[in-house]
Amino acid sequence: MNIIDRYLYRTVIVYTVMVMAVLMTLGALFLFISEQGDIEAGGYSASDALMFTLLNLPQQAFELLPIGALIGALMGLGNLASNSELIVTRASGVSIWRVAWPVALAGLTLAMLMYGIGEFLAPSMAHYAAREKAATKISGVSFAGGQSAWIKDGNKILRVQTGEQDQEIGGVSVFELDGPSRLSQVQRAQSVSIADRGRWKLENVEGTQFSSDQLRASSSAQVMINSTINPEFLGLAATDPSLLTLRGLSTYIDHLRRNNLAAESYEIGFWSRVARIFAVIVVVLLSLPFVFGPLRTTGAGTRTVIGVLLGVVFFLANRTIENGGELFDLNPALVGWLPTLAIGVGTLIAVARTR
Repeated sequence: MNIIDRYLYRTVIVYTVMVMAVLMTLGALFLFISEQGDIEAGGYSASDALMFTLLNLPQQAFELLPIGALIGALMGLGNLASNSELIVTRASGVSIWRVAWPVALAGLTLAMLMYGIGEFLAPSMAHYAAREKAATKISGVSFAGGQSAWIKDGNKILRVQTGEQDQEIGGVSVFELDGPSRLSQVQRAQSVSIADRGRWKLENVEGTQFSSDQLRASSSAQVMINSTINPEFLGLAATDPSLLTLRGLSTYIDHLRRNNLAAESYEIGFWSRVARIFAVIVVVLLSLPFVFGPLRTTGAGTRTVIGVLLGVVFFLANRTIENGGELFDLNPALVGWLPTLAIGVGTLIAVARTR
């Protein structure tokens, strides 16, 4: 890398770091404010809410990095353009593609950082934060588990295996105790959902009752149970694609396929996660047509607004295509990559036409 390459590379990185600091500060503030309604629920305190917010910072960084990279590149390169530094660089014979090289390298560095955060920091810390919050809010209930959750509530022990991030969770076993150690009944439900406060509805239930001299099997389409466990706590056993690593998503997709279960939403989540990491490179390159064109003489405020608008459009398009792809049963890889490919093609065309 020559001096110009290092200068452009450093400019994009430095401005992106500054933008991310602002975005994460605002995100942490909004998250902490949203936690105020849970303070004093059980043993949940303001310090617990602050810790929950801090533990979720890596997840926020992972989600905000594409937008932060876009705004940072627009502001950094726009500042160089407004000072005529990029214009002088082009006038000295440096092509637009030669300028794009260090910018793309900065995007690759940010993409690798995003991958590291998403694989090694964000999921584990977000899961830990959610579990600690739920365990603090609810007294008299214990929680443990890895791929599944074991929850003790009075004389009941619930084991939740898999589920969606909604009001319904699948693969539930209910163990009912008679006394401290005697098992009186086991029920296995295909799914459990919220009926009303303090009551859960189990569907497609098969049970076994234990007495001193016999076993009695039963089956029911629907069973209601009383429980102090709230939806937030029970939902910890559900598998959220956005809180899984790429390796975790791949493993979970294989598990669903082996058991003939629907895996489309997790496949879309897998490809979307890969595409969003690659999108960081694309969005920093997207800044070039703007800073050489309409944003060359504008102020930092205008560039920030343009960056936020482009980021919001990309986010909304991504969400819309993901939800539509799952609804209409489209190819998961196509659904995950389509927004990034579309913006990538548009970026290449725009850069090629830049003068």
